[in-house]
Amino acid sequence: MKTIFTTAALLLSALYASTSLAQNPLNFGNNIRTADPSGHVWADGKMYLYTSHDEECQLDFHMKDWYAFSSADLVNWKNHGPILKISDLTWADNFAWAPDAAYKNGKYYLIFPAGNGYKDRVNPEKSTKWMGLGVAVSDSPTGPFKDAIGKPLFTTPYANDPSLLIDDDGKAYLYFHGMNADYQVAEMADDLLSIKGGLQKMDMGGYEPKMEGPWVFKRNGIYYFTMPENNRSLAYYTAKSPKGPWKYHGIFMEAEGGNNHHSIVEYKGQWILFYHRWLDTPETKCTKKQRHVAAEYLHFNADGTIQKVERTDEGVGDFPETVEKQK
Repeated sequence: MKTIFTTAALLLSALYASTSLAQNPLNFGNNIRTADPSGHVWADGKMYLYTSHDEECQLDFHMKDWYAFSSADLVNWKNHGPILKISDLTWADNFAWAPDAAYKNGKYYLIFPAGNGYKDRVNPEKSTKWMGLGVAVSDSPTGPFKDAIGKPLFTTPYANDPSLLIDDDGKAYLYFHGMNADYQVAEMADDLLSIKGGLQKMDMGGYEPKMEGPWVFKRNGIYYFTMPENNRSLAYYTAKSPKGPWKYHGIFMEAEGGNNHHSIVEYKGQWILFYHRWLDTPETKCTKKQRHVAAEYLHFNADGTIQKVERTDEGVGDFPETVEKQK
């Protein structure tokens, strides 16, 4: 009898372990549909993700608010959203797309795209859609955030998908996806409420594929410009300066059907790739794939190049155990 109970206990333990490690997509609770994760670690030592929010089974990215989530172990997440809504803005009425965040001057900043108009996918020449980048500020990393300038940073070019790098010297650089204006950078004013010096086209080494959703970070003195090449596969460049010139290194995560949008952050000694997946949702009445934020470990070679990343069901579900083993 004792043997039977022991065997049953071991089986239950194994089942629990396998379930606890299956953390892709990340569990934010309430089946919320999220995408475009921007990861940041603030002074309290927690990981914060700032995301866009897909309405259930939405037809065409008509999105109305932004969310924040926090975690100390990348397994258990707290929902702090919505932290800003389209209805809080006077200059836009739609398209609450991929945000980024920053901390500077004792304040938390949310850099966000928003816009108005209509995108006609059947007859593109009839489209009136426009998007620009706004800045919202809060005393807390979880908001609420308030539109700080009451207008976009600039109206030309059409722009979305901001990535904001605060360098070691405190200077801030804004990268984005722009209409006929990709691979550009703007240095921001010290208060992060305007840009100075205009937009600067960067030297990408002669290779400039269609892209969106750039994410720029720094590691061991090397700057990494990463982005979804052709809006699908994650690829990257490196440089010795935040403005380039950049050297292309290729794709580190292959495409999986829909678009991808990501961020790369070091947390407790591990580099983490946050991204989104398009997954079936049979528990709902939606017949199309929907977006969900996921995460994987990301590793570098000795020369600083990025190793290929495969999507997994486990993701970073063993992060607490991994961190414990490092001690």
